[in-house]
Amino acid sequence: MDITWSGPEGSSHTTLYLCVPFFIGEHMNEKYMQMAFDEAKLAYQEDEVPIGCVIVKDDVILAKAHNKKEQNKLSLAHAEILAIKQACEKINEKYLIDCDLYVTLEPCMMCMGAIVQSRIKNVYYATSDPKGGCANSVIQIANVTNLNHYPKVYQGMMEEESKNLLKSFFKAKRIK
Repeated sequence: MDITWSGPEGSSHTTLYLCVPFFIGEHMNEKYMQMAFDEAKLAYQEDEVPIGCVIVKDDVILAKAHNKKEQNKLSLAHAEILAIKQACEKINEKYLIDCDLYVTLEPCMMCMGAIVQSRIKNVYYATSDPKGGCANSVIQIANVTNLNHYPKVYQGMMEEESKNLLKSFFKAKRIK
């Protein structure tokens, strides 16, 4: 990040100025992941696999969605796909340049492909998916060669909460 400062080098104002964006960013990330988790809880209540997604640009929420595969009778109705579609419609663009995507489970192959095609800048996911995750688990998106875009990927925020919600959902399914 380029910062122009007219004050004296090393002054306390310079240090304070440099620290503020870090703390604001950290707080905003948690806020948006909590919104994604709230979407996952809505999916749970609707008897859908509890995955939620939020897309943000410049601290403005463009889209919120959760899985609706059962409701829509459509295998493509993943939280990320629904949110990407909603965000593109909101800004009337095919690309989501400089957008951040927050999701409660590591994106699958289809969703990671849509993320790449949408040019989403950052992907934040809560918990890994060792059977289908394509950010870092089954496929490491950063290692796939010749893509036209590579999102930055971050993992772990609200990991336990998201993992426990998924476990609770599938445990209840097995009991039925």
